[in-house]
Amino acid sequence: MGVLDGKVVLVTGGGNGIGRDCALIAAQQGAKVVVNDLGGSLKGEDEGSAGPAEAVAQEIRAAGGEAVSNSDSVTSYKAVQGMVEQAMDSFGGLHAVINPAGILRDVMFHKMSEDDWDRVIDVHMRGSFNVCRATIEHFRDQNDGAYMLYTSTSGLFGNIGQANYGAAKMGIAGLSRIIAMEGARNNVRSNCIAPVAWTRMTQSVPIKDEAAAARRAVMAEKIRADQPARFSVALVSPGAANVSGQIFGVSGENIMLYSQPRPIETCSKPEGEAWTVDTILSEAVPKMAPKFFDLNRAPMAGSQQNQQQKQPA
Repeated sequence: MGVLDGKVVLVTGGGNGIGRDCALIAAQQGAKVVVNDLGGSLKGEDEGSAGPAEAVAQEIRAAGGEAVSNSDSVTSYKAVQGMVEQAMDSFGGLHAVINPAGILRDVMFHKMSEDDWDRVIDVHMRGSFNVCRATIEHFRDQNDGAYMLYTSTSGLFGNIGQANYGAAKMGIAGLSRIIAMEGARNNVRSNCIAPVAWTRMTQSVPIKDEAAAARRAVMAEKIRADQPARFSVALVSPGAANVSGQIFGVSGENIMLYSQPRPIETCSKPEGEAWTVDTILSEAVPKMAPKFFDLNRAPMAGSQQNQQQKQPA
């Protein structure tokens, strides 16, 4: 018996990395799986291949599970509608979507081309819209549905060279929150995850020195793709029926719940008075300044850096 017995799950990007492990673990937990993967390169530069998705589907079937493959692109709304139809025709339903499909086009913003921007936004932001919009009415009608969308610390914290990727990932966090709010009355849930895992995306970051190479070796062992995949599967299961609208992170065996933006300081003028340009600069900004966030990336919970910061001086 698994937590997804009787459920049908669509996994995008299911031919490699976290998506592959999501598909395999969902099947192990009893789900019937539509494995989608365009089979393209990390930068999305080629036409793709049906091979990766079908290989995962075959692995699931060889282990006694049920799976079909799909090699269409999440950037096409019509193609995603076809994925939904494939789930219905093959398995008679659809109950959850796990959407880690993605590409990278890393470059400093002042050197970023329109194509670098458009391709990343298309796959991540438009792709998330497509998989949600193509399924939301079905989920609402059956009063049952769950999304696990993929955000990133590149958006939540920021990351140099990833303005396109970070912008898309922050947009996905907003999309997930609103889907959760609007879907609550119809038992439609949406959460998102910022994973840290050793995949071809993390492997693509250049190694600058021996110390970086050593860190890579440790990462490959300790932050595996199966860890965020296992969490993703758990969160779309009925066992997490009361969890929606949240932003989670998984790094190794650390599971994190992220805060969401709320006011942390308010400067007000008495009724009848108004802020001026001069008083904004002389009063409001100095009052807020102690709570400003710096431009460094925040340390991950459970990281060595974070633990060092927690130790008493």
